[in-house]
Amino acid sequence: MKNSESRLQCLRPIASLTPQEARAIRYVLMDIDDTLTTDGKLPPESYAALWALHKAGLIVIPVTGRPAGWCDMIAREWPVDGVVGENGALVFWESEGRRLKSMTHPDAVPNSDPRLAALRDQVLAQVPGTRLARDQFSRLYDIAIDFAEEEPILPLSDAQHVKALFEGGGAHAKISSIHVNAWMGEYDKLSMVIRYLSARFSYDDDRNRATVVFVGDSPNDEPMFAHFQMACAVANILKYKTLISHFPHFVTWRESGAGFAEFTATLLERRAAKASP
Repeated sequence: MKNSESRLQCLRPIASLTPQEARAIRYVLMDIDDTLTTDGKLPPESYAALWALHKAGLIVIPVTGRPAGWCDMIAREWPVDGVVGENGALVFWESEGRRLKSMTHPDAVPNSDPRLAALRDQVLAQVPGTRLARDQFSRLYDIAIDFAEEEPILPLSDAQHVKALFEGGGAHAKISSIHVNAWMGEYDKLSMVIRYLSARFSYDDDRNRATVVFVGDSPNDEPMFAHFQMACAVANILKYKTLISHFPHFVTWRESGAGFAEFTATLLERRAAKASP
């Protein structure tokens, strides 16, 4: 806890981003729920921010726990260069000629796996009020347990209980702002991001890490926060301060979609600033 509080105090406001840091950025990655969205909706300001980043020539990639079905739509209809879904199980992108392409992590295990099904049933039986996420039907590799997307809104302690049950049964589990996602297989958001950037954009993680910025809001973003030195959180990250050990470098003043718009405006302003003589 003491280490977590210490890291929290080291968060820099995004306004302290320097022109030199901003100009080094090539890739802008972001979570979706409660980072791009606000109260479950995609507001005009954060969608406009995606377009502004795209038009500035930056590589824009959402990295989310949302399902394959959502990723198909996002890759086709949003101004993005790919979307990593199901916490790293897969990535979809649109290639030349508007052809949809995809990549699946080699360690991904279908969510029909009987071990995962048994753990799902155990969670639903032992944690009152939990239910499968409404988007479960379009998932391929994970189980999503809803604790805060729809009513009843359950406390974070229930989400932690769900996570512990899945992990106790040998699965991986992460808490987002709305779901607990669980899966079998050795992967996460970070491993798939590096795999995708390397395969499609010749990214070298040892040499190019400072060219990546990731914006997130919740505990399932922690591997990204820990790895990328330029990572940023929107202000609602503070709700999870007791659940996170690795905080990002920057934080916005505003929450959710407004925070992402704040981040984008700052990044683009700093990139356009005249260099010091």
